[in-house]
Amino acid sequence: MYRIVQKKYLWFTLSGLLLIPGAIFLVLGGLKPNIDFTGGTMWQLKFAANRPTVQELETKLKELGLNNLTVQPVGDQGVTIRSQAIDNEKRVQLLQSIQETYPGLAEEAYETVGPTIGKELKQRAVTAVILVMLGIIFYITFAFRKISKATIIPSWVMGLAAIIALAHDMLFMLGLYAFLGYFYQVEVGALFITALLTILGFSVHDTIVVFDRIREHMLHGSGQDFETIINDSVNQTIARSLNTSLTTIFVLVALYLFGGESIRWFVFAMIVGIIAGTYSSIFIASPLLVIWQKIKSRKRS
Repeated sequence: MYRIVQKKYLWFTLSGLLLIPGAIFLVLGGLKPNIDFTGGTMWQLKFAANRPTVQELETKLKELGLNNLTVQPVGDQGVTIRSQAIDNEKRVQLLQSIQETYPGLAEEAYETVGPTIGKELKQRAVTAVILVMLGIIFYITFAFRKISKATIIPSWVMGLAAIIALAHDMLFMLGLYAFLGYFYQVEVGALFITALLTILGFSVHDTIVVFDRIREHMLHGSGQDFETIINDSVNQTIARSLNTSLTTIFVLVALYLFGGESIRWFVFAMIVGIIAGTYSSIFIASPLLVIWQKIKSRKRS
């Protein structure tokens, strides 16, 4: 048996070392929202040859009346242009004017989101995350309600431990994308929220499997002390958790490598999130139960 729970402070320290830098970048610059949340137009163009510099293209677009824009190179010949929202008629005019200067120019993607829709999506994203986390804590409290009557640990403590583990995963993901946004201009949008909600579900699924094994041991009275019961339960489920996570990650790695640029950062978020969720289920959620039990025992004595 691995002494996982007994080394809980090592895992907590490791989590702190990973979370603190991300928290710093969240404070420094925060996440970079894309047009899903801010509203505007995202336009991806590809030049046949001799792609102009960012400055040249910005000057050309401003001359054509396109303001508040950001131009980013993509690959060897492409660029992504983000600006205020423009309608289809304006887009056609701009494309024709640019093609006169740069023959062979091709449009690869075009997307426009109004500022009102962007604001509404942002509010809904925050609401969705909050509702999911509240739903999880209520579900776990209800599902493990029998353990409160038969053992020393209330079911709501399990729900709280699961939420802390989920908060750990969320903070790690947000910090990572704040870092990527700060140095590599990686933006977050509706797909990132989708990935975040999926990760929350995956993480709590692993946590519930461990908690269910803990419940079985405690209800059947193995005669062991609380810390040993928790450690044995984690060891008995760790292979299942790792196997489930690895098979999912293999599929996601294939999508990351061959799925195309449009979903790359979404898939990357899924890969990192599943790794973080598996880690927190094993090394964070269950050891928190031991911490709670020790605090409770000290108060009684």
